[in-house]
Amino acid sequence: MSQTQFVLSVPPPSWTDGEEFRIHCGISDGLIRNVEPVGSQFLAHARRKLNNHSFSEDDRIQEEATTEQTEEIISEDSEEETPELLNRDPKDWKEQDHYAVLGLSKYRWKATDEQIKQAHRRKVLKHHPDKKASSGNTNDDAFFKCIQKAHEILSDPVKRRQFDSVDEAIDDSLPSTKVKGDFFEIYGPIFEREARFSNKTPVPMLGDTNTSKLEVEAFYDFWYNFDSWRSFEYLDKDDTDSTDNRDDKRYIERKNKAERAKHKKEDNIRLRKIIDQALSLDPRIQRFKQEEKAAKEAKKKEKEEAAKRAEEATRKAAEEEKQKKEMAEAEAKQKQAEEKKEKAAKKKAIRNERKNIKTHIKDYNYFYPDNETPPVDVIDIQLSELDSLFENLSLEDLQNVRKQLDSVKDRYSAKKVLIEEAKRLVSAGTLSADSIKHFSPGI
Repeated sequence: MSQTQFVLSVPPPSWTDGEEFRIHCGISDGLIRNVEPVGSQFLAHARRKLNNHSFSEDDRIQEEATTEQTEEIISEDSEEETPELLNRDPKDWKEQDHYAVLGLSKYRWKATDEQIKQAHRRKVLKHHPDKKASSGNTNDDAFFKCIQKAHEILSDPVKRRQFDSVDEAIDDSLPSTKVKGDFFEIYGPIFEREARFSNKTPVPMLGDTNTSKLEVEAFYDFWYNFDSWRSFEYLDKDDTDSTDNRDDKRYIERKNKAERAKHKKEDNIRLRKIIDQALSLDPRIQRFKQEEKAAKEAKKKEKEEAAKRAEEATRKAAEEEKQKKEMAEAEAKQKQAEEKKEKAAKKKAIRNERKNIKTHIKDYNYFYPDNETPPVDVIDIQLSELDSLFENLSLEDLQNVRKQLDSVKDRYSAKKVLIEEAKRLVSAGTLSADSIKHFSPGI
């Protein structure tokens, strides 16, 4: 490999041959590398070579092309910008029509993410403060802030849903029953408009006069059980971020939550009225009712003709009825016997539970120490109070008390179980506090 030669620059005048110097490093050997023809700089180089342009000529042509493209993009924005829109205060962003700000009024909730992106780009190119400044326009950038806020809301799926839920430009009022015209042309767009709020998809549409009865019934079943994602956070009057006080934050949250619930309830009522009104005016429902009426009349006629044939089987039917009656009586007696047996079993179970509970009390020496003999009168009083408790306890309650007594390990815990049960009965009003002493909740 040949050595590469470098021409060094002329040393400064202050340098002399006798001055000491040090060599910090040598020159490394040359390397052969592949340079790929990519990147904006290479493309610019190729463009200049291809068109035989100088650097200045190429820069001028590219600048003119960019300006022309920008003007073309801006010209696509055909929606008129009214003085009222241009003079909006960005602080009142909740009151602004975000779709109108981006020039998407004709699309609104139907606008795609790509349309929102393109609309934002057009508005930025047209109203950017730097462009206004370069053109000599010294107006403030208030509308540009409105554009940025509109893009922030509409490009965020959650915030866009919140805005779409309360979009005042969408007429969601109930049409008058006196409006004349085709039912499907009037109510079809209404249900299409409301369908955008559905959590469930696909959403059945109104259809037309040829829609089958099954489909019509499925349509109204869906809408009467409509699951809406529509929310009303956008209408919150107060923001929790406006204060650092926790109590104030909680108060604002409760207030906002109550307002949202109120709006949600009103919206559900509004939608229910639309469905009820559509159902009452639907010509298909009226036709179905007429068809059902005709079918009933035909069935009635057939029934009358069948009655003549049924007379011949009257005797047989009477015998069958008698047999059924006898079977029913036998089943009733059997059921009565089973109920009686069940009642007796329940009484027996209650007696056993009471006995087990008293056995527990006895095993715990009536809550006296093991080395002491409880007085007879105390035993009588405790047993009497237990009977008072038993009178107010169901079988399930007795079983629950017995299970608790089975699980405790000492007389104090056992007595606490009975005291708690007495306390529950006293609180429920089923047991008088004066009727108990040893198991009184006040002990």
